[in-house]
Amino acid sequence: MAKVKALKCKECGREYPVEPIHVCEFCFGPLEIEYDYEEIKKNISREKIKNGPNSLWRYIDLLPVDHPEVGLAAGFTPLIKAENLGRELGLNNLYIKDDSVNHPTLSFKDRVVAVALSKAKEFGFDTAACASTGNLANSVAANAASAGMKCFVFIPSNLETNKIIGSLVFDPIVVAVDGNYDDVNRLSSEIANEFGWAFVNINVRPFYSEGSKTLAFEVAEQLGWKAPDAVVAPLASGSLFTKIWKGFNELKTVEILDKDEKMPRMYGAQASGCSPIYKAFKEGRDFIKPEKPDTIAKSIAIGNPADGPYAVKVAKESNGDMEIATNEEIIEGMKLLAKTEGIFTETAGGTTIAVLKKFAEAGAFDKDEVVVAYVTGNGYKTMEVLEGHLKSPIHIKPSLHEFKEKVIGQVVESSEK
Repeated sequence: MAKVKALKCKECGREYPVEPIHVCEFCFGPLEIEYDYEEIKKNISREKIKNGPNSLWRYIDLLPVDHPEVGLAAGFTPLIKAENLGRELGLNNLYIKDDSVNHPTLSFKDRVVAVALSKAKEFGFDTAACASTGNLANSVAANAASAGMKCFVFIPSNLETNKIIGSLVFDPIVVAVDGNYDDVNRLSSEIANEFGWAFVNINVRPFYSEGSKTLAFEVAEQLGWKAPDAVVAPLASGSLFTKIWKGFNELKTVEILDKDEKMPRMYGAQASGCSPIYKAFKEGRDFIKPEKPDTIAKSIAIGNPADGPYAVKVAKESNGDMEIATNEEIIEGMKLLAKTEGIFTETAGGTTIAVLKKFAEAGAFDKDEVVVAYVTGNGYKTMEVLEGHLKSPIHIKPSLHEFKEKVIGQVVESSEK
């Protein structure tokens, strides 16, 4: 792989061979892919990308895989001009990057798993595994099935029913652990050391996390090879947030974006019931104080986020900010996006929209700036959180008179209020 030079520690800078390892043995810092950007520059071009597949693999020159075998239809999801929501928020150029329709399991995790399991196949693994809050388990189970790999997924036992079913249907071994995600992750780390499996977010993590960069690549291409002025994205481990930033910067480094292109301000969204990254940012800390999650936004409920310090750094470097949303605000965010743009997002997306609304109302964006909000999962996975928060159906007999009286009459009455 001429385009990949090594794995490099993000803390001390030591380099390692390109192998399924993720932690520096000297300082225990996380390892990241070190690319040869001069080599990549020789091969990549806007024209080559345009002629590539309608998937994330059109950006293969900036991904750590030579021969993708998994997730061949993942990515290249819509970038939607949110006219109705934009009017409500006073933004003329608001866009929604909609990964709620990603393939095959309706979340951005299909991107990272496509890269992780393609690399795992190159390494020769036959078993895929993960620690997950739900969406990742769905994606690993589905992609492992299509790749003919054995599969184990580890989840907190209190996950949303639809997400549990969304993994079981692909026939992996699903292990429900009594505890939160951080408990699941600790156990999975022990298991990863014991068994020779490809844990996508543990020993294969340096490769897995690179899939998130494609969210930046696609937005830039869909905007006509321009970076947005501002980005609003959810914070869980912090990896997605940092990789979107890395993606825009890489496009500039390899001269796909113009050299004078300004990088976006990065705005992070976290749930108030699990907000260790937000608190570190607001308190000016470069370290994370772990906390026990208590939020309906379970897909981003990580109390000890591995990439939290790096997310804080990105928000500062980009002149961005971070904000939180309560459970009630998250639900209202889900409803707001649905009723204005016809997009049904899960609780993580509700968090993003709630925080987008807060920043818009606070004047963080000029009305003509290009703002992109990332919606990372599908609302059909977390429908139960909306119970009791929506209007009820109007029940009538099969009678035109009753329809006019109960339905039309009610509509007229509500419109007059």
